[in-house]
Amino acid sequence: DGSGNPMVIWGRMSDESVFFSRWTGTSFSTPVKLNPTGFTVATASWMGPDIASKGDTVYVVVKQTPENLSSSNIYIIRSFDAGITFSAPIRVDAIADSISRFPTVSIDEAGNPIVAFMKFDSKFMNSRWAVAKSSDYGSTFSKDVKVSGWSGMDAEICDCCPGAVVSSGDVTAMLYRDNLKNIRDIWTGISTNNNTTYTKGFRADNTNWNINSCPASGPDGTIIGDSLYTVFLSGGSGDFRTYLSRSSISNGKASTVSPLTGSITGLSQQNYPRIANSGNAMAIVWKQIVNGRTQIPILFTNDIAKGFSTTIENVDLNDNTNVDVAMTSDKVFVVWEDDNAGTITYRTGTYTPSTTSVKDEIVQGDFSIYPNPASDFIEIEPDKYPGLITIYNQTGANVLEAESQERIDIRCLPSGVYFLKIGNKLSRFAKL
Repeated sequence: DGSGNPMVIWGRMSDESVFFSRWTGTSFSTPVKLNPTGFTVATASWMGPDIASKGDTVYVVVKQTPENLSSSNIYIIRSFDAGITFSAPIRVDAIADSISRFPTVSIDEAGNPIVAFMKFDSKFMNSRWAVAKSSDYGSTFSKDVKVSGWSGMDAEICDCCPGAVVSSGDVTAMLYRDNLKNIRDIWTGISTNNNTTYTKGFRADNTNWNINSCPASGPDGTIIGDSLYTVFLSGGSGDFRTYLSRSSISNGKASTVSPLTGSITGLSQQNYPRIANSGNAMAIVWKQIVNGRTQIPILFTNDIAKGFSTTIENVDLNDNTNVDVAMTSDKVFVVWEDDNAGTITYRTGTYTPSTTSVKDEIVQGDFSIYPNPASDFIEIEPDKYPGLITIYNQTGANVLEAESQERIDIRCLPSGVYFLKIGNKLSRFAKL
């Protein structure tokens, strides 16, 4: 919430309900059932309702059951007081006789919800991902826009895998598992104009997983500057392993794709990764099975530019299912399902934010930036200057990354003075 306190939702399969609880400063509040009597929602250990917040504005999206009926729709439930009170469900999808499932939600800079969902025709065919946008804080929604289908003419989507919609500034990324002739890699549809249009998409996963059935495991992601960080499951190596990729949004391609861990003695399976960031700090959690026992590991860094620690800590051992993670500027929150106790369990940790100065060990760049000042794009001269381009603000925070290129899109940056770094060389420019 606006005070940095965690808010948690979870589903209960026995009566198809969704519950909410918030941290009050000393404990979690008494759980509140969000779906009204007679209104049931889809929930399982691997999918269900989703939550997003900005300050004290909270949005929860649900799929009404039975899932296979066109009369069962996607709804949003909202709060403007950090979850003290919630509205009645408000319908999101206006899709006639089509069928929907797997809602996911994000929030734009103005505090409006962005809702994505899987969409089928009336015969449960022609699957695709769609996004609907609100400009009145969830009171009404625009007609949904198709955001999948970028891998080829024969592209489908993996129709039992949830997706994730993430946003930053005017950029929104809809992450989903694609299905191109049983190659089930992670792709993303991209909007750079606050969900007005989706004009491109690209593969965030190069593991080439060929499998003839849906693995029922979706991606998660976060955006820092021009970089989209995506976590996902793949069996492309022959084993179920979790991965992290970093993609350039402006270039439309993944620059790195790496497994979250190296070789672990006794490791048989990994799944259900989740990712969160606060500024340049980042945390990743997932579930794995080692020597027949379940674990919830966590990877953390207070500065993603420096990479993750080589040490992987376990948040919990045994009897755990799915896990999620959230962050503030100095705390990490992890929540998971405890199978043995039949409870939702929570842990928190603290960290010191990175204080890296862009002036440390920097050599004045022998390249020029023009125009300077600039309002939308900048160019580097010489234009073939090699290396990863990193842009920092005046506090030293990494706000944008791009591969070497002639033009760099800076429209997502607020007005101010910035430092552009290539290797260990630095030049300054102003954004109007």
